[in-house]
Amino acid sequence: MRLLLPSLPLRSPLVELAVLALLSNAVQAQSEPGTPAPPPTPAPAQAPVPAPTPAPTQAPGAANARPSAPAAAPGAAPARPGAQPADLQRVQITGSTAADADTLQRQQSTASKIIIGREEIDRYGDSNLGEVLKRLPGVTSGGAPGRGGPPRMRGMGGGYTQILINGEPIPQGFSLESLTPEQVERIEILRAPTAEFGARAIAGTINVVLREALQKRLNDLRFGAGTEGGLVSPGISWTRNDKLGDAPGSAYNLSVSAFQRRTEDQLFSRRTLTDIDTGRLRQEQFETGQSRDERMGLNISGRLQWRLGEGESLTLQPVIFLSKGENTTERTLVQPVTLKSAAPYAQANSRADSEFGVARLNAQWQKKLGTNTRLELRLGGGGYRAENQLLRNEYDANGRLIRVLDESTVARESSVTSVGKLSHELASEHSLVSGWDIEAIQRNETRVTLPKVNPLLVGFGNELEASSRRIALYVQDEWSPNKQWSAYAGLRWERIATESKDVNNPVSQSNAVWTPLFQALWKPNEKSRDQVRMALTRSYKAPTLRNLIARPYLSNRFPVPGPNEASSPDVVGNPLLKPELATGVDLAFEHYLPAGGLLSVNLFHRQISNLIRNVTSLQTVTWGVTDQRFVSQPQNVGDAMTQGIELEAKGRLSEMNKDWPGVNLRSNLSLFRSRVKGVPGPDNRIDEQAAATANLGADHRFRGLPFTLGASYNWTPAYEVQQTATQRLSFSTKRSFEAFGTWDVSPALKLRLGATNLRPLAYSTQSSIDRDNLRDTNQDIARGRTQWSLRVEMKL
Repeated sequence: MRLLLPSLPLRSPLVELAVLALLSNAVQAQSEPGTPAPPPTPAPAQAPVPAPTPAPTQAPGAANARPSAPAAAPGAAPARPGAQPADLQRVQITGSTAADADTLQRQQSTASKIIIGREEIDRYGDSNLGEVLKRLPGVTSGGAPGRGGPPRMRGMGGGYTQILINGEPIPQGFSLESLTPEQVERIEILRAPTAEFGARAIAGTINVVLREALQKRLNDLRFGAGTEGGLVSPGISWTRNDKLGDAPGSAYNLSVSAFQRRTEDQLFSRRTLTDIDTGRLRQEQFETGQSRDERMGLNISGRLQWRLGEGESLTLQPVIFLSKGENTTERTLVQPVTLKSAAPYAQANSRADSEFGVARLNAQWQKKLGTNTRLELRLGGGGYRAENQLLRNEYDANGRLIRVLDESTVARESSVTSVGKLSHELASEHSLVSGWDIEAIQRNETRVTLPKVNPLLVGFGNELEASSRRIALYVQDEWSPNKQWSAYAGLRWERIATESKDVNNPVSQSNAVWTPLFQALWKPNEKSRDQVRMALTRSYKAPTLRNLIARPYLSNRFPVPGPNEASSPDVVGNPLLKPELATGVDLAFEHYLPAGGLLSVNLFHRQISNLIRNVTSLQTVTWGVTDQRFVSQPQNVGDAMTQGIELEAKGRLSEMNKDWPGVNLRSNLSLFRSRVKGVPGPDNRIDEQAAATANLGADHRFRGLPFTLGASYNWTPAYEVQQTATQRLSFSTKRSFEAFGTWDVSPALKLRLGATNLRPLAYSTQSSIDRDNLRDTNQDIARGRTQWSLRVEMKL
């Protein structure tokens, strides 16, 4: 007889009694095969089931959540007297999966939160975390299919989504695609901001929690390779989890992964200059070529946890991320139609080398100060170093070298963080939390640009020294007046001060923001599987350091002295930028199915002030000597609004009809609408926000066979954005189809075959700007390829 218990921790005596009752009833029913069983006997409502142990970065709601009722146990006929042992048959009691436990924690949380655990993260066998994120509800990624990009929620790019690792902001320049799924314990998606996690989340928050030191022993090895266009990308990872000595509650985790990724892309772009009134083509350029990219990386993360005494623990979390990349490009430029100027070059080649390293250590101490009071202190420090080198050569039609661009940049950043949290459980069903969040960042950057034809211009400083100081204080209260209502209220004050010691462009700016937050959860009755969520919040988006510093970055295509084109402007910051502020309303309805499925509808609205947008204009600049040049500069352009509806459905087909197969279905559809005041319509939407996005996925494990098959489909329709009265962006439809299959060779060995970007389509992006009755348009087309992967997963 095989017994499969739920994955939730069985620490409650009532839970243990319920499991024993299930086993007893099942055995009695099997001991008399010919006797029909009576109708199912419902289990007592609201039997306590302990929620998973909250992590240090847990959002409000999980720690004080109310448990839900377990599934009803089937009734059993009395045993037949004199039954022989041969009458006993194999009994299998199935419990909730890890994915069901994630759904349960989502249901119990007062704050609007989606949890993606290990089962979902591992489902498709993705090679990097970016591939996992794009399938999550309301999450999209920029870039062509198969090439990923920074994740964004609700279609809002440009920093509207707060990205955290273990509850802390990711380092500047670090990409989540550098993380492998094996290093991640879970992903938390918060649609509304909270006082503890911070309010720099107009679109929402994605918190990536790295592997934790659980008590369960684990020794997993995974290795494999992917291929795209004949290029092989190998990877290997190892995860070790065990107790730390004989002390109860002490454990460690070590996760190591190494990878090498090789890709090759065909390049195609078209630039046109047309007369706006007549549509006559005045100039046309075609640029073709290919780009090859190779990147290697090593990621090491760990967690050491000691139990120092009753209610006291110490945890250390070291993290090291290293990567090195090389990109080579060959381009050919032809100009069949010309207005007056010749093509800037006929052929060009470039090589870009990059190195990136992050090292950080966090120490966390937790102490129980009393029966209902707990103190948590966290101190962290670390830094990163990024080095980039670019060498570009341009030739004329006769093969003569006409320009060389040699640019190198070295950036170093160090940071120290201090976080404190005091939690107190009150007898009146209140959970009061207060704390602070302090961060100090020091950044140094050295950049050397050497146009070997033109001398280094005056006004270009090679050294940049900047610092940022952030301090936040918050208080929040979560309470449950009865079994139908729970509510959360928080208030956070945050101040960010930025200083730059650039000789030519000094910056000194500080902004302080108050963010009141309120969320509530209501159930029609305490036994209901339906519930309604409500949230009224205030959030903000702070300008980045690069947006504030007025240090120019020249167009690579048009060097100085001389003019440039509006389609290839110089880039400069704006020290006068103000943070964007947003007032938001969220309303959601959720229906939880008996076997762990979910149906939900979520409505949101954000009213944004001080919207930041890059505006390109012709300016007289110091680095242009005697010429005016087109410059792209961030500016506060006014107010904006965005709203939408997010639909999600997941579950098993057998929940709708018991005769149907147990296929797991996951689907979500999001519809967005936005409007920027002061910009003419009809497409005056927020940058890079499509009108919709959808995901559809299914997988099935065949009964009696060790095989699982699954597939998913991602879709984003074409859309256009009117950025200003003269600037416009266009994006083509994005489709991505993926499939996977797994073979459980044995309990300790699994083979996984995956395919990404099946039936690849060309992906086009286009930008245009109007000037002097002419429309300058740039169009880039990326042609994707199918990526195949084979991976071996072993439990040692």
